[in-house]
Amino acid sequence: MLIYKAMVSVNKQLNKLVTIPFPHLEAGINSLNKAGELMAIAGAKKAMIVTGRSSSAAIIPALCNSLDEHGIDYAIFNQVMPDPTIATVATGADFYKQFHCDSIIALGGGSPIDCAKVIGAKVVRDRPVRTMAGKLKIRRKLPPFLAIPTTAGTGSEATVAAVVSDPAARQKFAIVDPALLPDYAIIDPKLMIGLPQDMTAATGMDALTHAVEAFIGTYNTPLSDKYARQAIEKIFEFLPKAYNNGQDLEAREQMAMASYEAGCAFTRAFVGYVHAIAHQLGGMYHIPHGQANAILLPEVLRLLHPYCKARLEELANVIGLNNGSEFIDAVVELNKKLNIPNGFPELKAEDITLISQRALAEAHGTYPVPGYLSQSQCERLLKQFLVVTPEKAAPDVEASKKALTEHAEG
Repeated sequence: MLIYKAMVSVNKQLNKLVTIPFPHLEAGINSLNKAGELMAIAGAKKAMIVTGRSSSAAIIPALCNSLDEHGIDYAIFNQVMPDPTIATVATGADFYKQFHCDSIIALGGGSPIDCAKVIGAKVVRDRPVRTMAGKLKIRRKLPPFLAIPTTAGTGSEATVAAVVSDPAARQKFAIVDPALLPDYAIIDPKLMIGLPQDMTAATGMDALTHAVEAFIGTYNTPLSDKYARQAIEKIFEFLPKAYNNGQDLEAREQMAMASYEAGCAFTRAFVGYVHAIAHQLGGMYHIPHGQANAILLPEVLRLLHPYCKARLEELANVIGLNNGSEFIDAVVELNKKLNIPNGFPELKAEDITLISQRALAEAHGTYPVPGYLSQSQCERLLKQFLVVTPEKAAPDVEASKKALTEHAEG
């Protein structure tokens, strides 16, 4: 553990030497119409539009019309699925070259934006995607890059990170480099009107997790604290409103800005154990990232409370509460309002040791966590999220009762 602490201390000092800019931001209703103007300013002639197959039929034509108005050609790559894979990135880089593109527009949630980032990285580096994992492996300017989020959660339009899935290893890995930061970002709340309730909830809780982990980690700065506080205040007020009324443009706009602010916070101060564990659950079982974060967040905070009591009290004050315990309880209540489940039916007891090992390796090797969890603590944490289903239940009734008793005692 001393080695991890030393690494974090060194990285904290190095982190201060890295200047992270902000994307040029256009925000507000109908700001999508500025896409063509921004790409023209960037000197783009033919843009690769990276998006998912489920992108709204109304959004793509509006984006293309804006590009047409400024004489910019485009080619649409709509093969991005949730948890983009190494293969999708490689296919995307080939697509970019095949259609002679000179710029990239990412349209969608975190998956298309992250995928577009790594496509850009592979275009300029032309090396296996897996070798880009970790920090500062790109170090080359990407092609002109515009990010247009259609969910309010990942904040990827404001970050220097991208997450890619390796299906063969049943694992996700992060690529972190200032080169991945988009040049431009458009935040148009109208693009989020059609977002389903469950996705509104999960992505909103993802943004909350970004802000909270950035605030309690040891890399926090006055700037990251400012963005984290702003995001947390907005999320507690406007996420239930956006969830209950998806047509509420004010709530959508406030949540979109909260997501951006949380992204600004964690790209400078990093995240922590919640993300480390959620990445493993996503890589192994394809559990939606935001939902995994939401379920894990309050219980991870309970374990870390002794190490960051004062910081959690500050967050409690942001939303009008008195102490860290009340803040954690408020997160639990928010999950309930959003109908977030309280366990992982996909989780298998036999996978818990491996998940814990991978999560701790990611957290201790990358994130400035406020206190350190052991392997046994992480395993106990995960065991409480086991959900007994008919498929998992043992045929022997007595054996099932014994297993449940042991789980409750553990």
